[in-house]
Amino acid sequence: MTTFIPSTESEVVEAVQWALSEEAPVEIIGRGSKRELGRPLQTEHTIALSNYSGVTLYEPDELVLAAKAGTPVAELEALLANNGQAFQFEPMDYGPLLGRPTGQGSLGGLLATNLCGPRRLKAGSARDHVLGVRVVSGRGELFKSGGRVVKNVTGYDLSKGMAHSWGTFGIATEITFKVLPAPETETTLILRGLADDEATRAMAIAMGSSGEVASAAHLPANVASRMIGGILQSEASTLLRLEGFAPSVTDRTAMLIKLLATAGTIEQLSGDTSRKLWREIRDVAPYADGTERPVWRVSMAPMEAYKLVASLRMGAAVDAFYDWQGGLIWLRMEGDPEADAVRALVAKYGGGHATLVRASVAVRAAVPVFEPQPAPLAALSKRLKQQFDPNGILNPGRMVAGV
Repeated sequence: MTTFIPSTESEVVEAVQWALSEEAPVEIIGRGSKRELGRPLQTEHTIALSNYSGVTLYEPDELVLAAKAGTPVAELEALLANNGQAFQFEPMDYGPLLGRPTGQGSLGGLLATNLCGPRRLKAGSARDHVLGVRVVSGRGELFKSGGRVVKNVTGYDLSKGMAHSWGTFGIATEITFKVLPAPETETTLILRGLADDEATRAMAIAMGSSGEVASAAHLPANVASRMIGGILQSEASTLLRLEGFAPSVTDRTAMLIKLLATAGTIEQLSGDTSRKLWREIRDVAPYADGTERPVWRVSMAPMEAYKLVASLRMGAAVDAFYDWQGGLIWLRMEGDPEADAVRALVAKYGGGHATLVRASVAVRAAVPVFEPQPAPLAALSKRLKQQFDPNGILNPGRMVAGV
């Protein structure tokens, strides 16, 4: 077993060319924070980019940052924060959910898994902010797509194509992102005691208003009790986050309180407490319990999500909470992953995507981790894999068996 730890881009190219010449499949990792995501690999060799780290370009006035793929996201977020800026899509940290430390994710992994957070409805995901990328393909060839400035969109779609590729098309070595000013002020409104269906309607009203709500989530009582040190207590909490300049946040807060007055008791959190709450939602803190109990990430129509959860609970022991106005459900199963039931209910309630983000190796080998693709899309994915990695040496089978 060989682990390559390149410190230069040319060494990344050499490692892939060696694997190609030996017909030796390799696992591609950044710093290993998401290694347990996806189907388990059966490769003897690894290319780890943890030593290929560092910022290559940062122009705060131009809102552009470029860094090598192994650079820790936490380091980049600290650099941006010192300049009053941020990745607006607030990438989640999968580490704690998968039993690993916080702050270990790399920039390359961020793009490969297309990370995002609770601000997804407003700001999009990583693929919506990437400007350019340098990639080593499975052919052992280095190519560049996109540019380093916002106005240069040459090859932009190809840069986006690397998002959610999970290291199966190529190895990103350097990535350029658009960054944006961090919000000056943050306030969270908390609507207390709503049932899942009532919370869904309240979030829809808020998101459809002129309140410019940045994020909306609902925590049933048993989940709320495990958030931010128990501050929310054991009462269902529907959360609306408002961001921006202080006077604007104040005005919009007052408007939403009036608009939702009939929904029940409304409380407020501000500043660091509000930010900590949304980080815990982002990183699925209630389920970061050190176990391998199956956890699903289900994306579907917000008005249908609570129906799926109610139906699933008729036959399975499941814990759940909602982000993205209800359109993202995090499910923790007590034992069996209930894959057939979850995916059947997703189809019943309008379709969507169900991804098994945590489970034992045996379960991840037996259950399709990612939502099975329709035949035309599966054929397209296979053709892209053939184009970028014809010998199938990069993360083979990580997403789909045999691809």
